[in-house]
Formats: sequence, C-alpha cells, structure tokens
Amino acid sequence: MQINKLRGKELDQLFKSVLSLNDLEECYRFFDDLCTINEIQSLAQRLEVARMLKDGKTYHKIETETGASTATISRVKRCLNYGNDAYEMALDRIKEYEEAPVKDEE
Repeated sequence: MQINKLRGKELDQLFKSVLSLNDLEECYRFFDDLCTINEIQSLAQRLEVARMLKDGKTYHKIETETGASTATISRVKRCLNYGNDAYEMALDRIKEYEEAPVKDEE
C-alpha cells in the first residue's frame, strides 16, 4: 500500500476521526471544516468514477457525466484493477445500505 509511507500518529488521528462520525450530517459538518470544496468534490468525483467504471461505463461517458479528466479516470481504473479493493468494498457497502429494507419504528 502506498499510504503505508504516510502511516503515523496524524494519519491515525484523521482516520479515527472519520470512523467516529455517527451519521451523514456529521460527515457533512466534519468534511466542511476539514476540506476545501474542491477537495470534497475531487473525492466524491473519484468515487463516482469508480462506480461508473465498475458498472462498465466508457471513459467518454464518465468524462462527460462527471467532468473527470482521462488521467483521473485512468488512475481510478488502475486502483480498481491493481489496488486494495477498497473502492469495490465501499461501493458494495453503499449498495447494500441503500437496498436494505427500512425497519419500522415501533
């Protein structure tokens, strides 16, 4: 993993902070304070590119719909093919969450 070179107290603190968030609203608030709008958009764009690649969309379709550069699309594709399977893990979990039946409140 490339990120192993950055491993340490500060990165641990960042990841523990993300893991401590309880819901979507807390995520919005945390990332609004932590990142610039462009950084948030870039992260969201990469995840969407991964979803579209996983769904078999073409580079042209992805570029048109997301505004991502071919370099960004290629980098995400390389991660999907040779990375740590984290995009796939996250996208699968999002899909499971969205498809889960809503529990009735009692």
